[in-house]
Amino acid sequence: MTITGSLLVAGAEKRGSNAEFYGVEAVTGKPLPTSFGGASVEDVEQAAQHAWEAFSSYREADLEVRAGFLESIAQEIESIGDELILRAMAETGLPRGRLESEGARTTLQLRLFAKEVRDGRFQELRFDVGDPSRKPVPKPDLRLRNVPLGPVVVFGASNFPLAFSVAGGDTASALAAGCPVIVKAHSAHPGTSELVGRALQRAVSNTDLHPGVFALLFDSGFEVGQKLVADPRIRTVGFTGSRRGGTALMEIARRRKQPIPVYAEMSSINPVILFPGALKDRGVHIASDFVTSLVVGAGQFCTNPGLVLAVECEGLEVFVRKAAELLPDVGAQAMLTPSIAKAYHEGVAKLRRHPDVRTVASGRSGGEFEGSAALFDTSARAFLADHQLQEEVFGAAGLVVRCKDIAELERVLDELEGQLTVSLHVTGEDEAEARRLVPKLEMLAGRLLVNGFGTGVEVSPAMVHGGPYPATADGRSTSVGTMAIYRFLRPVSYQDFTDALLPEPLR
Repeated sequence: MTITGSLLVAGAEKRGSNAEFYGVEAVTGKPLPTSFGGASVEDVEQAAQHAWEAFSSYREADLEVRAGFLESIAQEIESIGDELILRAMAETGLPRGRLESEGARTTLQLRLFAKEVRDGRFQELRFDVGDPSRKPVPKPDLRLRNVPLGPVVVFGASNFPLAFSVAGGDTASALAAGCPVIVKAHSAHPGTSELVGRALQRAVSNTDLHPGVFALLFDSGFEVGQKLVADPRIRTVGFTGSRRGGTALMEIARRRKQPIPVYAEMSSINPVILFPGALKDRGVHIASDFVTSLVVGAGQFCTNPGLVLAVECEGLEVFVRKAAELLPDVGAQAMLTPSIAKAYHEGVAKLRRHPDVRTVASGRSGGEFEGSAALFDTSARAFLADHQLQEEVFGAAGLVVRCKDIAELERVLDELEGQLTVSLHVTGEDEAEARRLVPKLEMLAGRLLVNGFGTGVEVSPAMVHGGPYPATADGRSTSVGTMAIYRFLRPVSYQDFTDALLPEPLR
Protein backbone atom coordinates (compact mmCIF):
# COMPACT_ATOMS: atom_id res chain seq x y z
CA MET A 1 0.00 0.00 0.00
CA THR A 2 1.45 3.36 -1.04
CA ILE A 3 1.79 6.16 1.49
CA THR A 4 1.01 9.43 -0.28
CA GLY A 5 0.92 11.95 2.58
CA SER A 6 -2.69 12.81 1.76
CA LEU A 7 -5.54 13.99 3.95
CA LEU A 8 -8.57 11.69 4.03
CA VAL A 9 -11.84 13.62 3.96
CA ALA A 10 -15.37 12.64 2.88
CA GLY A 11 -14.29 9.32 1.39
CA ALA A 12 -11.63 10.93 -0.79
CA GLU A 13 -8.01 11.96 -0.48
CA LYS A 14 -6.33 15.28 -1.14
CA ARG A 15 -2.95 16.85 -0.65
CA GLY A 16 -2.78 19.30 2.25
CA SER A 17 -1.40 22.67 1.28
CA ASN A 18 -0.45 24.03 4.70
CA ALA A 19 3.19 23.40 5.75
CA GLU A 20 4.83 20.28 4.36
CA PHE A 21 6.53 17.94 6.85
CA TYR A 22 8.08 14.46 6.97
CA GLY A 23 7.84 11.50 9.27
CA VAL A 24 11.09 10.96 11.17
CA GLU A 25 12.99 7.75 11.84
CA ALA A 26 13.07 7.59 15.64
CA VAL A 27 16.46 5.89 15.93
CA THR A 28 18.35 8.34 13.70
CA GLY A 29 16.21 11.47 13.63
CA LYS A 30 16.37 11.41 9.82
CA PRO A 31 13.33 12.14 7.65
CA LEU A 32 11.53 9.19 6.08
CA PRO A 33 10.42 9.12 2.42
CA THR A 34 7.20 10.87 1.39
CA SER A 35 6.17 14.23 2.75
CA PHE A 36 2.83 15.08 4.31
CA GLY A 37 0.78 18.19 3.66
CA GLY A 38 -0.80 19.92 6.61
CA ALA A 39 -4.51 20.69 6.53
CA SER A 40 -5.71 24.18 5.73
CA VAL A 41 -8.56 26.12 7.32
CA GLU A 42 -10.69 25.04 4.37
CA ASP A 43 -9.83 21.38 4.97
CA VAL A 44 -10.90 21.68 8.61
CA GLU A 45 -14.14 23.33 7.51
CA GLN A 46 -14.83 20.58 4.99
CA ALA A 47 -14.13 17.76 7.44
CA ALA A 48 -16.31 19.32 10.14
CA GLN A 49 -19.18 19.96 7.73
CA HIS A 50 -19.14 16.41 6.36
CA ALA A 51 -18.99 14.99 9.89
CA TRP A 52 -22.00 17.09 10.87
CA GLU A 53 -23.92 15.96 7.79
CA ALA A 54 -23.04 12.32 8.50
CA PHE A 55 -24.20 12.56 12.11
CA SER A 56 -27.93 12.65 11.35
CA SER A 57 -27.86 9.24 9.63
CA TYR A 58 -25.04 7.56 11.56
CA ARG A 59 -26.53 8.32 14.99
CA GLU A 60 -29.64 6.30 14.08
CA ALA A 61 -27.88 3.57 12.10
CA ASP A 62 -29.06 0.07 12.95
CA LEU A 63 -26.94 -1.36 15.77
CA GLU A 64 -26.01 -4.37 13.65
CA VAL A 65 -24.74 -2.03 10.91
CA ARG A 66 -22.69 -0.08 13.44
CA ALA A 67 -21.24 -3.26 14.94
CA GLY A 68 -20.41 -4.59 11.49
CA PHE A 69 -18.63 -1.33 10.71
CA LEU A 70 -16.37 -1.71 13.76
CA GLU A 71 -15.59 -5.29 12.78
CA SER A 72 -14.83 -4.20 9.23
CA ILE A 73 -12.30 -1.66 10.56
CA ALA A 74 -10.57 -4.44 12.48
CA GLN A 75 -10.46 -6.67 9.39
CA GLU A 76 -9.13 -3.88 7.18
CA ILE A 77 -6.34 -3.08 9.65
CA GLU A 78 -5.33 -6.73 9.79
CA SER A 79 -5.28 -6.88 6.00
CA ILE A 80 -2.50 -4.25 5.85
CA GLY A 81 -0.10 -6.86 7.19
CA ASP A 82 3.59 -6.35 7.84
CA GLU A 83 3.78 -3.00 6.08
CA LEU A 84 1.97 -1.40 9.01
CA ILE A 85 4.33 -2.89 11.61
CA LEU A 86 7.46 -1.95 9.67
CA ARG A 87 6.34 1.64 9.20
CA ALA A 88 5.41 1.96 12.87
CA MET A 89 8.79 0.50 13.89
CA ALA A 90 10.59 3.09 11.79
CA GLU A 91 8.54 6.06 13.03
CA THR A 92 8.50 5.16 16.74
CA GLY A 93 11.59 3.04 17.41
CA LEU A 94 9.35 0.52 19.18
CA PRO A 95 10.22 -3.18 18.71
CA ARG A 96 8.24 -5.53 16.49
CA GLY A 97 6.85 -7.60 19.36
CA ARG A 98 5.46 -4.56 21.14
CA LEU A 99 3.80 -3.24 17.98
CA GLU A 100 2.34 -6.59 16.98
CA SER A 101 0.85 -6.85 20.46
CA GLU A 102 -0.49 -3.31 20.19
CA GLY A 103 -2.01 -4.07 16.80
CA ALA A 104 -3.79 -7.09 18.24
CA ARG A 105 -5.07 -4.96 21.11
CA THR A 106 -6.38 -2.38 18.62
CA THR A 107 -8.44 -4.90 16.68
CA LEU A 108 -9.53 -6.61 19.91
CA GLN A 109 -11.02 -3.41 21.29
CA LEU A 110 -12.81 -2.69 18.00
CA ARG A 111 -14.43 -6.12 18.17
CA LEU A 112 -15.18 -5.68 21.86
CA PHE A 113 -17.06 -2.46 21.08
CA ALA A 114 -18.89 -4.23 18.26
CA LYS A 115 -20.16 -6.71 20.85
CA GLU A 116 -21.11 -3.86 23.17
CA VAL A 117 -23.09 -2.20 20.39
CA ARG A 118 -24.96 -5.42 19.59
CA ASP A 119 -25.84 -5.88 23.26
CA GLY A 120 -27.38 -2.40 23.21
CA ARG A 121 -27.00 -1.88 26.98
CA PHE A 122 -25.21 1.43 26.46
CA GLN A 123 -28.53 2.95 25.37
CA GLU A 124 -29.76 2.63 29.00
CA LEU A 125 -33.35 2.25 27.84
CA ARG A 126 -35.76 3.04 30.70
CA PHE A 127 -39.54 2.85 30.83
CA ASP A 128 -41.66 4.44 33.58
CA VAL A 129 -45.28 3.84 32.61
CA GLY A 130 -47.70 6.70 33.14
CA ASP A 131 -50.79 6.59 35.32
CA PRO A 132 -53.50 9.09 34.26
CA SER A 133 -55.61 8.17 37.30
CA ARG A 134 -52.98 9.09 39.88
CA LYS A 135 -54.07 11.75 42.40
CA PRO A 136 -53.61 14.62 42.97
CA VAL A 137 -51.95 14.87 39.54
CA PRO A 138 -51.64 12.31 36.73
CA LYS A 139 -48.32 10.54 36.42
CA PRO A 140 -46.66 11.17 33.02
CA ASP A 141 -45.33 8.38 30.82
CA LEU A 142 -41.55 8.68 30.79
CA ARG A 143 -39.02 6.87 28.64
CA LEU A 144 -35.28 7.45 28.45
CA ARG A 145 -32.35 6.56 26.25
CA ASN A 146 -28.77 7.72 25.73
CA VAL A 147 -28.08 9.55 22.46
CA PRO A 148 -24.71 10.31 20.86
CA LEU A 149 -23.26 13.76 21.43
CA GLY A 150 -22.19 14.54 17.87
CA PRO A 151 -18.93 14.71 15.88
CA VAL A 152 -15.81 13.93 17.90
CA VAL A 153 -12.22 15.07 17.41
CA VAL A 154 -9.58 12.52 18.40
CA PHE A 155 -5.93 13.46 18.83
CA GLY A 156 -3.53 10.58 18.13
CA ALA A 157 -1.10 9.78 20.96
CA SER A 158 2.66 9.71 20.45
CA ASN A 159 3.33 6.62 22.58
CA PHE A 160 0.67 4.26 21.16
CA PRO A 161 0.69 4.62 17.35
CA LEU A 162 -2.06 2.01 17.00
CA ALA A 163 -4.02 1.49 20.23
CA PHE A 164 -4.41 5.21 21.08
CA SER A 165 -4.25 6.67 17.61
CA VAL A 166 -6.32 6.71 14.42
CA ALA A 167 -8.40 3.60 15.17
CA GLY A 168 -7.58 3.42 18.88
CA GLY A 169 -9.81 3.41 21.93
CA ASP A 170 -11.13 6.97 21.58
CA THR A 171 -12.10 6.44 17.95
CA ALA A 172 -13.58 2.98 18.58
CA SER A 173 -15.71 4.11 21.52
CA ALA A 174 -16.90 7.27 19.76
CA LEU A 175 -17.91 5.35 16.63
CA ALA A 176 -19.60 2.73 18.81
CA ALA A 177 -21.63 5.52 20.45
CA GLY A 178 -22.82 6.74 17.04
CA CYS A 179 -20.51 9.75 16.66
CA PRO A 180 -18.57 10.58 13.47
CA VAL A 181 -14.85 11.02 14.14
CA ILE A 182 -12.22 13.41 12.81
CA VAL A 183 -8.71 12.30 13.74
CA LYS A 184 -5.89 14.78 14.00
CA ALA A 185 -2.94 12.46 13.33
CA HIS A 186 0.13 12.71 15.52
CA SER A 187 3.07 14.12 13.58
CA ALA A 188 5.37 11.52 15.18
CA HIS A 189 3.88 8.68 13.11
CA PRO A 190 2.08 10.12 10.07
CA GLY A 191 2.77 7.16 7.77
CA THR A 192 1.34 4.72 10.30
CA SER A 193 -1.64 7.01 10.69
CA GLU A 194 -2.29 7.16 6.97
CA LEU A 195 -2.18 3.38 6.60
CA VAL A 196 -4.71 2.91 9.40
CA GLY A 197 -6.79 5.85 8.18
CA ARG A 198 -7.11 4.28 4.75
CA ALA A 199 -8.24 1.03 6.39
CA LEU A 200 -10.91 2.94 8.27
CA GLN A 201 -11.97 4.78 5.14
CA ARG A 202 -12.36 1.44 3.33
CA ALA A 203 -14.52 0.15 6.19
CA VAL A 204 -16.81 3.19 5.83
CA SER A 205 -17.23 2.34 2.15
CA ASN A 206 -17.67 -1.39 2.84
CA THR A 207 -20.53 -0.64 5.23
CA ASP A 208 -22.12 1.91 2.88
CA LEU A 209 -22.06 4.65 5.51
CA HIS A 210 -21.98 8.40 4.90
CA PRO A 211 -18.34 9.21 3.97
CA GLY A 212 -18.27 11.99 6.56
CA VAL A 213 -18.28 9.41 9.37
CA PHE A 214 -14.46 9.51 9.33
CA ALA A 215 -11.73 11.96 8.38
CA LEU A 216 -7.97 12.11 8.90
CA LEU A 217 -6.11 15.42 9.00
CA PHE A 218 -2.39 16.16 9.30
CA ASP A 219 -0.64 19.14 10.86
CA SER A 220 2.93 19.59 12.04
CA GLY A 221 1.89 22.26 14.54
CA PHE A 222 -1.14 23.19 16.62
CA GLU A 223 -3.39 25.21 14.31
CA VAL A 224 -5.50 22.35 12.95
CA GLY A 225 -6.19 20.89 16.39
CA GLN A 226 -7.12 24.28 17.81
CA LYS A 227 -9.49 25.06 14.96
CA LEU A 228 -11.17 21.67 15.25
CA VAL A 229 -11.82 22.05 18.98
CA ALA A 230 -13.21 25.54 18.40
CA ASP A 231 -15.54 24.49 15.55
CA PRO A 232 -19.19 24.63 16.70
CA ARG A 233 -20.03 21.36 14.93
CA ILE A 234 -17.56 19.43 17.10
CA ARG A 235 -19.19 18.20 20.32
CA THR A 236 -16.47 16.24 22.16
CA VAL A 237 -12.68 15.81 22.19
CA GLY A 238 -10.49 12.81 23.00
CA PHE A 239 -6.84 13.61 23.76
CA THR A 240 -3.81 11.72 25.08
CA GLY A 241 -0.64 13.74 25.59
CA SER A 242 1.04 16.37 27.72
CA ARG A 243 -0.61 18.40 30.44
CA ARG A 244 0.27 21.56 28.57
CA GLY A 245 -1.47 20.32 25.41
CA GLY A 246 -4.48 18.97 27.23
CA THR A 247 -5.11 22.09 29.29
CA ALA A 248 -4.73 24.28 26.18
CA LEU A 249 -7.48 22.31 24.43
CA MET A 250 -9.65 22.43 27.56
CA GLU A 251 -9.35 26.22 27.59
CA ILE A 252 -10.38 26.47 23.91
CA ALA A 253 -13.36 24.22 24.61
CA ARG A 254 -14.31 26.30 27.66
CA ARG A 255 -14.27 29.57 25.71
CA ARG A 256 -16.66 28.34 23.03
CA LYS A 257 -20.19 29.72 22.87
CA GLN A 258 -21.25 26.15 23.65
CA PRO A 259 -18.48 24.63 25.81
CA ILE A 260 -17.82 20.94 25.18
CA PRO A 261 -16.17 18.14 27.18
CA VAL A 262 -12.49 17.38 26.57
CA TYR A 263 -11.51 13.91 27.71
CA ALA A 264 -7.79 14.50 28.13
CA GLU A 265 -5.32 11.99 29.55
CA MET A 266 -2.31 14.03 30.60
CA SER A 267 0.06 13.36 33.49
CA SER A 268 0.58 10.58 36.02
CA ILE A 269 3.54 9.25 38.03
CA ASN A 270 1.67 6.16 39.29
CA PRO A 271 2.80 5.65 42.90
CA VAL A 272 3.97 2.23 44.04
CA ILE A 273 3.57 1.64 47.80
CA LEU A 274 5.89 -0.98 49.27
CA PHE A 275 4.67 -2.25 52.64
CA PRO A 276 7.20 -3.60 55.19
CA GLY A 277 6.01 -7.21 55.17
CA ALA A 278 6.19 -7.43 51.36
CA LEU A 279 9.69 -5.90 51.36
CA LYS A 280 10.85 -8.35 54.04
CA ASP A 281 9.45 -11.40 52.25
CA ARG A 282 10.24 -10.61 48.62
CA GLY A 283 12.09 -7.30 48.28
CA VAL A 284 14.47 -8.75 45.68
CA HIS A 285 11.63 -10.12 43.55
CA ILE A 286 9.67 -6.84 43.73
CA ALA A 287 12.79 -4.90 42.69
CA SER A 288 13.27 -7.13 39.65
CA ASP A 289 9.64 -6.71 38.56
CA PHE A 290 9.83 -2.97 39.20
CA VAL A 291 12.86 -2.54 36.94
CA THR A 292 11.16 -4.57 34.21
CA SER A 293 8.07 -2.36 34.44
CA LEU A 294 10.11 0.85 34.65
CA VAL A 295 12.05 0.26 31.43
CA VAL A 296 9.46 -1.44 29.20
CA GLY A 297 8.95 0.63 26.06
CA ALA A 298 11.70 2.99 27.22
CA GLY A 299 9.34 3.99 30.02
CA GLN A 300 7.05 5.78 27.57
CA PHE A 301 3.84 4.57 29.17
CA CYS A 302 1.27 6.77 30.88
CA THR A 303 1.16 4.06 33.58
CA ASN A 304 4.94 3.89 34.09
CA PRO A 305 5.82 3.46 37.81
CA GLY A 306 7.60 6.76 38.35
CA LEU A 307 7.26 6.99 42.14
CA VAL A 308 8.02 4.46 44.89
CA LEU A 309 6.88 5.14 48.48
CA ALA A 310 8.08 3.10 51.45
CA VAL A 311 8.84 3.38 55.14
CA GLU A 312 12.57 3.09 55.82
CA CYS A 313 13.50 -0.45 56.82
CA GLU A 314 16.02 -3.15 55.92
CA GLY A 315 13.63 -4.51 53.30
CA LEU A 316 13.68 -1.16 51.49
CA GLU A 317 17.49 -1.26 51.42
CA VAL A 318 17.30 -4.74 49.86
CA PHE A 319 14.89 -3.41 47.24
CA VAL A 320 17.09 -0.41 46.38
CA ARG A 321 20.29 -2.48 46.24
CA LYS A 322 18.72 -5.01 43.89
CA ALA A 323 17.35 -2.31 41.60
CA ALA A 324 20.77 -0.62 41.60
CA GLU A 325 22.32 -3.94 40.64
CA LEU A 326 19.95 -4.54 37.72
CA LEU A 327 19.73 -1.09 36.12
CA PRO A 328 23.31 -0.79 34.84
CA ASP A 329 22.70 -3.80 32.59
CA VAL A 330 19.69 -2.16 30.92
CA GLY A 331 20.54 -0.82 27.48
CA ALA A 332 19.49 2.59 26.22
CA GLN A 333 16.34 2.56 24.09
CA ALA A 334 15.11 4.72 21.25
CA MET A 335 12.63 7.36 22.33
CA LEU A 336 9.51 8.02 20.28
CA THR A 337 10.60 11.40 18.92
CA PRO A 338 13.65 13.66 19.14
CA SER A 339 11.63 16.15 21.21
CA ILE A 340 10.56 13.45 23.70
CA ALA A 341 14.19 12.31 23.96
CA LYS A 342 15.31 15.88 24.64
CA ALA A 343 12.65 16.40 27.31
CA TYR A 344 13.59 13.12 29.00
CA HIS A 345 17.30 13.99 29.09
CA GLU A 346 16.46 17.37 30.59
CA GLY A 347 14.17 15.84 33.22
CA VAL A 348 16.80 13.31 34.30
CA ALA A 349 19.50 15.97 34.41
CA LYS A 350 17.27 18.12 36.60
CA LEU A 351 16.88 15.29 39.11
CA ARG A 352 20.63 14.65 39.12
CA ARG A 353 21.26 18.31 39.98
CA HIS A 354 18.71 18.45 42.80
CA PRO A 355 20.54 18.90 46.13
CA ASP A 356 18.16 16.58 48.01
CA VAL A 357 18.05 13.81 45.41
CA ARG A 358 20.57 10.94 45.18
CA THR A 359 21.25 8.98 42.01
CA VAL A 360 20.79 5.29 42.82
CA ALA A 361 21.71 3.81 39.45
CA SER A 362 21.57 4.38 35.71
CA GLY A 363 21.27 2.19 32.66
CA ARG A 364 23.83 2.06 29.90
CA SER A 365 24.32 5.34 28.08
CA GLY A 366 23.00 5.79 24.56
CA GLY A 367 22.79 8.15 21.64
CA GLU A 368 21.12 11.48 21.20
CA PHE A 369 17.70 9.98 20.49
CA GLU A 370 17.85 7.23 23.11
CA GLY A 371 16.90 7.22 26.77
CA SER A 372 18.91 5.59 29.55
CA ALA A 373 17.01 4.30 32.57
CA ALA A 374 17.61 6.12 35.85
CA LEU A 375 16.59 5.61 39.47
CA PHE A 376 16.81 8.22 42.21
CA ASP A 377 15.88 8.50 45.85
CA THR A 378 15.00 11.27 48.27
CA SER A 379 13.40 11.80 51.65
CA ALA A 380 9.71 12.41 52.23
CA ARG A 381 10.65 15.74 53.82
CA ALA A 382 12.42 16.88 50.64
CA PHE A 383 9.63 15.55 48.42
CA LEU A 384 6.99 17.44 50.37
CA ALA A 385 9.06 20.63 50.30
CA ASP A 386 9.51 20.71 46.52
CA HIS A 387 6.43 20.22 44.33
CA GLN A 388 8.64 19.91 41.24
CA LEU A 389 9.68 16.45 42.41
CA GLN A 390 6.12 15.36 41.60
CA GLU A 391 6.49 16.31 37.94
CA GLU A 392 6.35 13.46 35.44
CA VAL A 393 9.59 12.60 33.64
CA PHE A 394 8.23 10.81 30.59
CA GLY A 395 10.53 7.85 30.22
CA ALA A 396 12.28 5.19 32.30
CA ALA A 397 13.02 7.35 35.35
CA GLY A 398 11.87 6.51 38.87
CA LEU A 399 12.09 8.21 42.26
CA VAL A 400 12.09 6.37 45.59
CA VAL A 401 10.72 8.43 48.48
CA ARG A 402 11.90 7.27 51.91
CA CYS A 403 9.36 7.88 54.68
CA LYS A 404 10.11 7.85 58.43
CA ASP A 405 6.83 6.11 59.26
CA ILE A 406 3.40 5.34 57.83
CA ALA A 407 2.08 8.74 58.95
CA GLU A 408 4.70 10.49 56.82
CA LEU A 409 3.89 8.21 53.89
CA GLU A 410 0.25 9.25 54.22
CA ARG A 411 1.25 12.91 54.17
CA VAL A 412 3.00 12.26 50.87
CA LEU A 413 -0.14 10.59 49.49
CA ASP A 414 -2.22 13.56 50.63
CA GLU A 415 -0.02 15.95 48.65
CA LEU A 416 -0.07 13.99 45.38
CA GLU A 417 -2.11 15.06 42.36
CA GLY A 418 -4.57 12.72 40.69
CA GLN A 419 -3.12 9.50 39.24
CA LEU A 420 -4.05 6.80 36.78
CA THR A 421 -2.83 3.96 39.00
CA VAL A 422 -1.61 3.17 42.50
CA SER A 423 0.09 -0.17 43.17
CA LEU A 424 0.26 -1.76 46.62
CA HIS A 425 2.75 -4.52 47.43
CA VAL A 426 1.58 -6.39 50.50
CA THR A 427 1.64 -9.68 52.40
CA GLY A 428 -0.88 -10.90 54.93
CA GLU A 429 0.70 -8.91 57.75
CA ASP A 430 0.35 -5.68 55.73
CA GLU A 431 -3.31 -6.09 54.80
CA ALA A 432 -4.83 -4.30 57.78
CA GLU A 433 -2.72 -1.18 57.14
CA ALA A 434 -3.30 -1.38 53.40
CA ARG A 435 -7.07 -1.74 53.90
CA ARG A 436 -7.08 1.41 56.00
CA LEU A 437 -5.45 3.31 53.11
CA VAL A 438 -7.82 2.09 50.38
CA PRO A 439 -10.45 4.87 50.82
CA LYS A 440 -7.69 7.47 50.53
CA LEU A 441 -6.29 5.75 47.43
CA GLU A 442 -9.75 5.61 45.83
CA MET A 443 -9.73 9.40 45.95
CA LEU A 444 -6.28 9.48 44.33
CA ALA A 445 -6.48 7.15 41.32
CA GLY A 446 -8.76 5.36 38.89
CA ARG A 447 -7.13 1.93 39.20
CA LEU A 448 -5.72 0.26 42.30
CA LEU A 449 -3.48 -2.80 41.95
CA VAL A 450 -2.18 -5.31 44.47
CA ASN A 451 1.22 -6.97 44.01
CA GLY A 452 1.67 -5.82 40.45
CA PHE A 453 2.48 -2.80 38.29
CA GLY A 454 0.15 -0.73 36.14
CA THR A 455 2.00 -0.84 32.83
CA GLY A 456 -0.33 -3.54 31.47
CA VAL A 457 -3.85 -2.20 30.82
CA GLU A 458 -6.39 -4.94 30.13
CA VAL A 459 -9.10 -4.06 27.59
CA SER A 460 -12.09 -5.12 29.65
CA PRO A 461 -15.61 -4.08 30.68
CA ALA A 462 -14.24 -3.69 34.24
CA MET A 463 -11.19 -1.57 33.38
CA VAL A 464 -10.77 2.09 34.34
CA HIS A 465 -8.00 4.00 32.60
CA GLY A 466 -8.57 7.44 34.05
CA GLY A 467 -8.30 9.29 37.30
CA PRO A 468 -8.61 12.65 39.05
CA TYR A 469 -6.99 15.68 37.43
CA PRO A 470 -4.33 15.91 36.02
CA ALA A 471 -4.27 12.19 35.23
CA THR A 472 -7.37 12.92 33.19
CA ALA A 473 -9.56 15.93 32.65
CA ASP A 474 -12.59 14.07 34.00
CA GLY A 475 -11.98 11.35 36.58
CA ARG A 476 -15.51 9.99 36.12
CA SER A 477 -14.55 8.44 32.78
CA THR A 478 -12.25 5.85 31.28
CA SER A 479 -10.48 5.73 27.91
CA VAL A 480 -9.99 1.92 28.00
CA GLY A 481 -12.73 -0.69 28.26
CA THR A 482 -16.35 -0.68 27.22
CA MET A 483 -17.33 2.03 29.73
CA ALA A 484 -15.46 4.46 27.44
CA ILE A 485 -18.55 4.62 25.22
CA TYR A 486 -20.40 6.69 27.85
CA ARG A 487 -18.06 9.67 27.28
CA PHE A 488 -19.82 10.25 23.97
CA LEU A 489 -23.44 9.87 25.07
CA ARG A 490 -26.02 11.91 26.97
CA PRO A 491 -29.46 10.98 28.34
CA VAL A 492 -32.73 12.25 26.84
CA SER A 493 -36.13 11.75 28.48
CA TYR A 494 -39.31 11.48 26.37
CA GLN A 495 -42.52 12.45 28.18
CA ASP A 496 -45.97 11.44 26.98
CA PHE A 497 -44.81 10.65 23.45
CA THR A 498 -47.12 8.74 21.15
CA ASP A 499 -45.72 5.55 19.62
CA ALA A 500 -45.53 7.27 16.26
CA LEU A 501 -43.27 9.97 17.69
CA LEU A 502 -41.08 7.74 19.86
CA PRO A 503 -37.64 6.57 18.66
CA GLU A 504 -37.84 2.92 17.63
CA PRO A 505 -35.92 1.49 20.65
CA LEU A 506 -38.41 3.08 23.08
CA ARG A 507 -41.65 1.90 21.48
